[in-house]
Amino acid sequence: MALIHPTAIVDSRAELEEGVRVGPYSIIEGAVTIGAGTQIGPHVVISGPTVIGENNRFFQFGSIGAAPQDKKYHGEPTRLVIGNNNTFRENVTINRGTVQDRGETTIGDDNWMMAGVHIAHDCVVGNHTIFANASALAGHVQVHDWAVLGGYTLVHQFCRIGAHSFCGMGSVINQDVPDFVMVSGNLAEPRGINTEGLKRRGFTREQLYIIKKAYRILYRAGNRLEKAIEEIELINDDKGTLDALLAFLRASKRGIVR
Repeated sequence: MALIHPTAIVDSRAELEEGVRVGPYSIIEGAVTIGAGTQIGPHVVISGPTVIGENNRFFQFGSIGAAPQDKKYHGEPTRLVIGNNNTFRENVTINRGTVQDRGETTIGDDNWMMAGVHIAHDCVVGNHTIFANASALAGHVQVHDWAVLGGYTLVHQFCRIGAHSFCGMGSVINQDVPDFVMVSGNLAEPRGINTEGLKRRGFTREQLYIIKKAYRILYRAGNRLEKAIEEIELINDDKGTLDALLAFLRASKRGIVR
């Protein structure tokens, strides 16, 4: 059974699985599904349509699943989908999608969202990411697995943040950040590869060498993006270490951070 504080308000349309806890003065409104073991602190508002997986934790004063901050939105039945084992600290805000895009904002598994994080409509966040305090995504942003956003990082709409990348504190990002790359500044500029993060995740010395070589091709050799992609393809190894990077670069529409 769910454990709901007497002062909380839970809509009759909501579905709460076993072990869900709802704290004092929290509000769950509309078609909301919450998976087993999820904990909702005090003064949290969760609006539907929203689907939340298992073992998530929402700290106080969060606004989860509210209507998108988009003047084109006129009440269409879009939704928010959150996976499992995520932590959302104080004052996190996440909006539902819009029909102008995919109609859904999606958060994966094992993500860590610190205080004041904002995730706008139609964003897609992968798994194992870290968003430090007050970092914010505008609409339609994609953040791939294991990416780290430093405090007060701001990401322009339609940008993509690649896997294993690292965005330094206060970065302002208006183009795509490729896999493995560290950026910082206003506007953000490349600062090398995320060597320490890659080591922690088990990348071998040989893989790090190839990734560093790809970075030099991309940023140090004066290549246009199309030429850089051709040269990176030639140094890829049998493990496909650079497969995801190559796919990311080929799919870039806004161009990459330079």
